[in-house]
Amino acid sequence: METYPINKGIGRSVEFQGLKSQYLFIFAGGLLALFVLFVILYMAGVNQWICIGFGGTSASILVWQTFSLNKKYGEHGLMKRSALHSHPRYLLNRRRIPRLFRHRERKRTEKQPMKNLPNRKEEKQ
Repeated sequence: METYPINKGIGRSVEFQGLKSQYLFIFAGGLLALFVLFVILYMAGVNQWICIGFGGTSASILVWQTFSLNKKYGEHGLMKRSALHSHPRYLLNRRRIPRLFRHRERKRTEKQPMKNLPNRKEEKQ
């Protein structure tokens, strides 16, 4: 009978060369976009050395920036940082202060019997 090694990486985030999850997608997508831009510039007739210089410098800046973001914010930090924009800066409360501390009872409504279901007493007979 063959034995198979257990995959202990189930549930972990994707990691490649230290880049985790969303930074890996930013890195791959950025390099793909730079390659497409390089091809467009070359096909448009821009000088070959200008295209190579632009591609090399922009790719190195992308790599440096992606690794620095990964180191600074961690695995989920970039999503947490973007979520801060949806939070309000401050809350307004225009109620008087004593009213905030008073306990207010909610009105209780009596439960209405369901009309469509037969009564249980009728079922037993």
